[in-house]
This record gives sequence, C-alpha cells and structure tokens, in this order.
Amino acid sequence: MRLSRRRLNRTLLRRQHLLARTDASVADLAGHLIGLQAQENLPPYLSLHARLTRFDPEDVTRGLTDRTLVRLLTMRGTIHLLRSADARPLRAWVQPRMEQELRSSQNVRGAADVDRAAFDAALRAALADGPLPQKALGSRLAETFADRPPTALGQVARLVAPLVQVPPRGCWKQAGGVVYQDADAWLAEPDTGPPDVPGIVRRYLRAFGPATAADVTAWSAITRLGPVLSAMDDLVRHEDEDGRTLYDVPDAVLAEEDEPAPVRLLGCYDNVWLSHARRDRVTEPEKRTAWMGLNGGSANALLVDGWLEGLWRAVDGRVEVVETLRPLTRAERDELATESARVEELLARP
Repeated sequence: MRLSRRRLNRTLLRRQHLLARTDASVADLAGHLIGLQAQENLPPYLSLHARLTRFDPEDVTRGLTDRTLVRLLTMRGTIHLLRSADARPLRAWVQPRMEQELRSSQNVRGAADVDRAAFDAALRAALADGPLPQKALGSRLAETFADRPPTALGQVARLVAPLVQVPPRGCWKQAGGVVYQDADAWLAEPDTGPPDVPGIVRRYLRAFGPATAADVTAWSAITRLGPVLSAMDDLVRHEDEDGRTLYDVPDAVLAEEDEPAPVRLLGCYDNVWLSHARRDRVTEPEKRTAWMGLNGGSANALLVDGWLEGLWRAVDGRVEVVETLRPLTRAERDELATESARVEELLARP
C-alpha cells in the first residue's frame, strides 16, 4: 500500500498517543515509547503530560526512587527515561554506538585506550560501596590509572558500562547532579542476556511505524539494520510517496488522513522529532530549521493540526509562545489557550 505523508503523520501521532490521550501508567507509556529522551529534566515530563489523560509528575519521581524507572545512556548516545526492564537490553543493543563515541569523542582524550579489563575491575571496585558523583568517580578511577586524566576516565566509564543516573537526578522539581551506579547493582531485574533485536524493532514499529530501516537507525544510531528487517517475514510492507519500502507489524492500525490532530505542547526533544531519517513526519524541513539551535533544539515544540507550527518555552511557570510559523486560526488559538492552561497546571505542581 502506498501511504501519503499526511497519513504517515496521522499514524505516527496516533501511535504516539498524540491524537488521543491514553489512560496508561507512566511506566507502561515509557515502555510503549521505548523511553523518552531526558538529558534535560523537564522535557520528558512535558512529553508524558501531552500523552496521558491524567499525569502526576510524582509518578516519575516514585518510579525513579523505587527503581521501576531509570535514567540511562542509550539510544543515539543520549540519556533516556526508561522502564527498568528495558534498561539493560537496550543499552546492550546500542553499545556499538558508545564504542564509536569512545573512539571519536574529545571528552575521553587521554583515557580512551585504557586497558578494558583492568578498567572494568577498577570501575566495579569504585562503585562497590555505593553510587558516586561523576567527578568523584573519575577521581577514584585515577587512583588506579594515575597517568590518565580523571575527567576523561569518568567519561570513559559512562560509555563502557551501563551506569544509571540515580535520584534525585530527574525527579520532579528536585535539584541533583549526576550520580552514577552500575545497572547490575541498581536494578532488581535480572540480566536476560543478549537483546532480542527483532523484538526491539517490532516495538519501534508499534510506536513509530510504518518505517524504513534508515528510520530505525535514526532512532537508535545502530546501523546495518536493513538485513534485520528484510529477514523478518512477519512484517508487512508499504511504500511512501517516493516508493521507499516501509515496514510495519501486521496488526498495527493505520490512521486516516482526515483524523483531527489537536494542539499539543511537547518537550524540546520529543520522540516525534528524532526517530525518522528524514525528520519530516511532523514538520517541513524549513520549519524544523526554526526549531534547531547551534547545539540542538532551541525551544519546545508546538504542534498544530499535527505539524510543527510554533515554538514555546516555560517561563516562570507560564507557557510563553516564542513564535508561530504560520498564522493560527481562531479555533487553533482557542485550542492553544486550553492546552497552555493545562500545561501551566502541571508547571504549578509543587
């Protein structure tokens, strides 16, 4: 089946629960989305709030403290808020991305070539008595590797091992620097062995599909996925307007082009921006440029009728629209006012 760009837009929004909110729990939604990018504290809260019928930000705090949720470096080499059950399988799958950064990043200069077996042993010993802030972890590692820069050693640690960012980091309106503990020491779930790559791909398609192999790579930063998808005989094949093959799980529903898409105020690094190769499922390229700053997203995204049509920021607990990328109709302005009031209720939560 050939799918129009608008139909793909509506299907993505439907699968992301951005056409209609869901009654799912925070943990279940985090599982469905396969995590939320979370290098900044507020964006995952905004993205959950945009998708859930009822959202208590303390549910995230409770999840982080009772260890059913976790913050971990995974897809695209960025911090994600994940279900704990997903943490080790996803990290094991994307470890090649971490190894690539280990070879190229300036942050690990002077320590990247450290003997891995000796480093792993030193890292386990450093964390044996409990979590450590990143600076302290680097200093402890430097006791073993005295000829290496402590800061670089700390950066190596986060790339070679699944180090969880422990609370209060990421908790609602709580200050907290980056403090690490090894996932094996922090998580209750047993290590289930090698990741189920076809299973991960199917989950991606349920949340982001239909999609190409290049789309899965854009989301994960893992390459050579074409043979993986083509070997999955249970997947169905569609085409986009350019004739590219789109894979999908067989029981997934395709949205109709005319399904209404309400105004949504999303976090800066929401899943819908970062999970397709062309980055055009919810925006025109020139409008995406308005969102991009020198080092990433310049502001939060305003979706109108399913597409990026503005930028906004949270300023002193209020929604401040930075700019709109086209004139909004009166009905759209009314929707924006309603959605802004809903977000401001969240921002006002102590």
